[in-house]
Amino acid sequence: MSESQRWFLLITTLVAGVLVYLLAPILSPFLVGALLAYLTDPIADRLEARGMGRTLAVVVVFVALTLLMVVSILLLIPQLSEQIQTMIRQIPVVLDLLHNRVLPWIEKTLDVNVSRPDIEFVREWIREHWQQTGNLAAQLMGGLTRSGLAVAAWAANLVLIPVVTFYLLRDWDLMMEKIQRLLPRNLEPRVTLWARECDEVLGAFIKGQLLVMLALGIIYALGLWVVGLDLALLIGMLAGLASIVPYMGFFVGIVVAVVAAYVQFQDPLVLLWVGVVFGIGQALEGMVLTPLLVGDRIGLHPVAVIFAIMAGGQLFGFVGVLLALPVAAVIMVLLRHLHEGYKSSRLYSSDQPESTGEVE
Repeated sequence: MSESQRWFLLITTLVAGVLVYLLAPILSPFLVGALLAYLTDPIADRLEARGMGRTLAVVVVFVALTLLMVVSILLLIPQLSEQIQTMIRQIPVVLDLLHNRVLPWIEKTLDVNVSRPDIEFVREWIREHWQQTGNLAAQLMGGLTRSGLAVAAWAANLVLIPVVTFYLLRDWDLMMEKIQRLLPRNLEPRVTLWARECDEVLGAFIKGQLLVMLALGIIYALGLWVVGLDLALLIGMLAGLASIVPYMGFFVGIVVAVVAAYVQFQDPLVLLWVGVVFGIGQALEGMVLTPLLVGDRIGLHPVAVIFAIMAGGQLFGFVGVLLALPVAAVIMVLLRHLHEGYKSSRLYSSDQPESTGEVE
């Protein structure tokens, strides 16, 4: 890489960072559209390979994706609203258990005095306000309709996301080819190699780990529903989302599910069935889901995922969260190549000849 190319790359990176920072308020629908296009491009490529034209393949994928999202929203929002109501109604029961069983046990076991919460005050506050949280969809729509600007912004984003997704998906391969042609000829092979490695990292996480999260959420929700837990869907979704970090979904989900099951049934035997549900989910993740959906491709380290998402959100808000994983993948690939270069350099080699004072 020549000196001018290094300066060009540095300036381009700085300008891109400044533009992302300045344009962050309007970038969300474009980044969401790009993410959806990236995820569904392999499906469109397979349909195209079977004889469909690119536009027809994109239309089929786009219609299927739209129907899936609409049906999911229509099915999930009423169920989540009902389960949030149920959770709020159970708060007084949790407080009673805390006040009458947990805190006395802690005081007796540890020989300490624990301050007790004002149960009656909390119970009265919940009785006055829980009905206001009854209809989640109505509350969201009510909050939006009170602000014309918010309505306009949401409507624009909702319209832009499918439009951007459709056009990016239709022209995805063409755009990648044009970007490849724009690269300096002496750098094109190396940059193409790095791009493929970045795609492998992102594919292992986004196309693999997110599918594992979805599958685990469904498995946990169905299992807890069979057990009879009222908050099965809510806890299943929480455990699935927490599975963005391996094993975190299992620990978070089983703790919340055990508490919810004990509050609802107050029967220790039910806790055993909750453990069975999460044990089956963990076994399926290790033996079926991860090998099938992620395989042995190189993924991002869980700590790197957490740090990237938190750092992106802190620096650029929601746009930073969307950009966090692609940027982390690029950094990971660059660091790996820097590590390989360091290991093969004289700086690392133990058989490096001693310096003679001459400049090479």
